[in-house]
Amino acid sequence: MATAPRQPRLRTTTREPEELARRLTAWLGGHLPGAKAVDVSVPESNGMSSETLLFDIEHPQPPLRACALRLAADPAAYTIFPVYDMPRQHRTMRLVAEHTDVPVPRVLWLEEDPGPLGAPFFVMERVAGRVPPDVMPYTYEGNWLYEASDAERAHLEDATVRVLARLHDQVPAAEAGFLALEGEGGALRRHVASQRAYYAWVVDGLPRSPLIESAFAKLEDLWPRDEGAAVLNWGDARIGNVIYDGFEPAAVLDWEMACLAPREVDIGWTVYLHRFFQDLTVSFGQSGLPDFLRRERIEERYAELTGHRPRDMEFYTLYAALRHAVVMLRVAYRQVHFGEATVPDDPDALILHHASLAAMVQGSYW
Repeated sequence: MATAPRQPRLRTTTREPEELARRLTAWLGGHLPGAKAVDVSVPESNGMSSETLLFDIEHPQPPLRACALRLAADPAAYTIFPVYDMPRQHRTMRLVAEHTDVPVPRVLWLEEDPGPLGAPFFVMERVAGRVPPDVMPYTYEGNWLYEASDAERAHLEDATVRVLARLHDQVPAAEAGFLALEGEGGALRRHVASQRAYYAWVVDGLPRSPLIESAFAKLEDLWPRDEGAAVLNWGDARIGNVIYDGFEPAAVLDWEMACLAPREVDIGWTVYLHRFFQDLTVSFGQSGLPDFLRRERIEERYAELTGHRPRDMEFYTLYAALRHAVVMLRVAYRQVHFGEATVPDDPDALILHHASLAAMVQGSYW
């Protein structure tokens, strides 16, 4: 049986944790006199978009509070996205907490001044639990979700679909107007236009991806006749962005991609991001979790919960794979920037899931 090679850890920051800890302590003292930030750490799972710091507050009232801080990406670190709007994320989390029973961490402070830590950030309470791993992915042997029983995984799957259903149904669209994307046309047309602009930013001065451009063209062939009403989308709707207490969601994280869009944008992302890990695992000779987060079951359960049956899912899963490809291309060019990789003759080879994306474009994937 083949095993996936362990790649060197990618550089995720150019900041020094010790310096961040010192500056955080100074900032905290100005907002909670007598408080001290202790046990400041950067988690190993820190992403390449916004960064996370974990710390405890030592203070008489309360005596100890576990916190997490989301810090906008360091511009010097060849950022994954062009803009990091921390007030927007902070406002989104408060909106979800106010209007739904979707579990989100309680936000404590928002700092829009980049002075204290070098970029805007917000602080939220830290929620205990466990997250399905990305590295190595949860579809690979040797982690808590893979070792769980079929019944336990089925419970986690159902609970996660219920999160999507409640989010889409419970947030009044009028209250989420600040998440509407700029541009002309409906919410879906604006969403796709924003992804085209993101792709143009990624390849500016660099080799373009024929595969990604063919996927954009295929979207036009599959465009839904009826986009449906726009709802608040989580954006990065996947189980790797959920803290679970046992197999029940305890906190939904990472709202930087939240927007107003058709429900299927979130559903397609949930379906495809699991397929991404599943396909990767199979390519290394393991079976993965082929019966977990199956597309037809997610669609059926979502319809039962909301009365809305997901439609045009070939479009939306292709769109999810396309969006993920643009992110993967940016990650690859980031590696090139830091001397961790070189650009091959075929830039499509930089996209880890280029084979599955090509199959979707050809209509032979599902």
